[in-house]
Formats: sequence, structure tokens, C-alpha cells
Amino acid sequence: MRSTAATRIVALALTLLLTAACASSGSDEDADTAPTAQNPSPGAGTAAPPAQPTAGDARPVLPPPVGAPWDYQIGGAYPPAAGVRIVSRDSGADPAPGLYNICYINAFQAQPGSSAWWQSNHPDLLLRDSGGAPILDKDWHEPLLDVSTAAKRDRLAQIEYPWIDGCAAKGFQAVEPDNLDSYGRSQGLLKPQDNIAFATLLARRAHRDGLAIAQKNGAELLDRHREIGFDFAVSEQCGATDECDQYASAYDNRVVDVEYDDAGFASACTSVGPRISVVRRDHDVTAPPNGKYVRRTC
Repeated sequence: MRSTAATRIVALALTLLLTAACASSGSDEDADTAPTAQNPSPGAGTAAPPAQPTAGDARPVLPPPVGAPWDYQIGGAYPPAAGVRIVSRDSGADPAPGLYNICYINAFQAQPGSSAWWQSNHPDLLLRDSGGAPILDKDWHEPLLDVSTAAKRDRLAQIEYPWIDGCAAKGFQAVEPDNLDSYGRSQGLLKPQDNIAFATLLARRAHRDGLAIAQKNGAELLDRHREIGFDFAVSEQCGATDECDQYASAYDNRVVDVEYDDAGFASACTSVGPRISVVRRDHDVTAPPNGKYVRRTC
């Protein structure tokens, strides 16, 4: 086919425009998918910051099956018992083959063994009292993270997004960001709206990765779960606190509950046992053959 000089010039111009457009598109994609490591010992935040997710990025997600037998294994992974269909495991573990797997991250507090890392790398992201000492969750000896401002929430999100990405890369179907209710232990320095704002960022990232996301505790925020983006709930001791019906009602029974004592377990089994997933575990959620290991179902 013959072409004139004019048409060759037009063709060259179009080629240059297309090349520039592709280069621009590729650059954005590379920034959005920069390689990051999962965060069993939270150093992953040193990777290139992922792009902020938006609601338009969301992919279809699959919540856990309603009322299916489950096991809470965040203290150590082990082969699930026969009949178990849902398992929650720490983000450092691998998912259980063939089951619905929930990936645990400590989103609003720091793991006890990671305090030195936070102190060395991000000391201002630990919530501190008037004397400058980190404020602790005294039950679990975990320093609270400071989600009190938008700037700090954004910085924390850049650290935690790679944890969520790692859960998706491993093949988990959902993520469980723990300690939504940290404001209740913050000596008044955090407000519920601070935690809601941070949880919303995490929900958008999870949905961008195709993961369902659980509300973990904070029954007083059940009426905000759609606003945040939660798809189901992981409850700790709703039987002991008489909140199981509230969780079940808010989430149409898409609730998995763990109880740590016999009284709470009996209450949960009686009130919602036929409707939601309930398991009795030992307080430290150990793995067998540890002598403290306990697991029972309704």
C-alpha cells in the first residue's frame, strides 16, 4: 500500500501519542502493584507506598458460609478437625487448603513482640499518654496505634496495605483487622470516628484485593458497618457480653464467634448457636499438643 508524506506524518504522530499513553498507564500500574512483603514482623511498610484505594476499585468478595463449623487458629496453625469449613489464621501462616480462610492482622494495636520495631521506625505512630509513654491494652500487653489524625491514618495505611495484599496473595478469602474498639482503651485520646475512618481505608484495600473484611469487636459500631464496608463479623466473647444477637441481627447471621470461657460459650450456644458459627478456644488460642489447648463446638 502506498502512502503520501502527509499520511506518514499523521501515522507517526498517532504512534507517538499511543506510546506516551501506554507509558503513562504502565507507570501508574507499577506504582499500584509495587512488590511488598507480608508483615509477620511489621517491617513491610518500608516498601514503595501502594496507591490509595478508592471505592471504584472494589472487586466482588465472598463472605464466609453462614453457620458453618469453624476454628480460630491465630495462635498457631494446625490441621483442622473433620467438618471444619472456616478457619482464621495469622497473616504469617498459610491458609488451610479447601476451606474458607480468614487472615488475621492486628490493625489498631501492635503485636507485643513488635514494639521495638515501632519505636525505632515510627515512634510517633504509637499512641502516648501525657508523659510520653505508649498506651497499652493491658489484657494483651499491646501498644495502641495512633489513628487520631488523617495524616497518621494515611501513614499507618501505607504500612498495613501490604499486610492485606499479602493475605490475598497467599489465597485467603477474607481479612480480620483486630481491635476496632481500641478507642475504648485509649484514655480518651481516640474517638470512635477515628477508628471508623481507618477501618474504612482498610475495607477499601481489602475489597480492591478481592477480600471480604470482618468487623472485629466494637458492637457499639454495628450500625456503622455498611458505611465502613464490613462484610461479616468476627466476634470475641459475644456470649460473655450478651451481644451475640446484636451481631447476628446486623450481619444476617454472617458471624463467627470465639469464646474463651465455659459460661460465655454456653450462653452463645444457647442464644445463637444454631444460627452462627461458635467455637470455644483457650485464651491463648494455642495449637496442639500444647497442654492449654482447648477446642469445642456447640
